[in-house]
Amino acid sequence: MRRRRMAKRLGVLAAAAVLALSVPDTAHAAEGVLTINGTPHLNPRGCYPIDWFPSSVVNDTRSIAEVHTGPGCTGQVEELVYPGVTYYTESARSVFIL
Repeated sequence: MRRRRMAKRLGVLAAAAVLALSVPDTAHAAEGVLTINGTPHLNPRGCYPIDWFPSSVVNDTRSIAEVHTGPGCTGQVEELVYPGVTYYTESARSVFIL
C-alpha cells in the first residue's frame, strides 16, 4: 500500500515537471527599454525594423540585441549591442532582442 502511494506521488510530480517544461514561456521579454531611432520599446521581445539611416540602437535592457543587415531580422548579424551600449549604423535593417 505504501509503495502504491509513493509511485502515485512520483507519477504526479513527473507529469507536473513535463507539463511545466512543455509550456512555452510567452511572458518572457527583455527587461528595460530598447530605443531605435528615438522610439522606445518597453520590455522588448522579437524583431524590430530600422526604417531610416543613419540609425541608432540604444540598449537599456538586460539582454543582448542583434543588429541585422536584412529586414525581418534576416541577413548577417552586423553588431551585438550589449546592455548599456548605443550603436550607430548606416546599413542595418532590423534589430532582434530576446
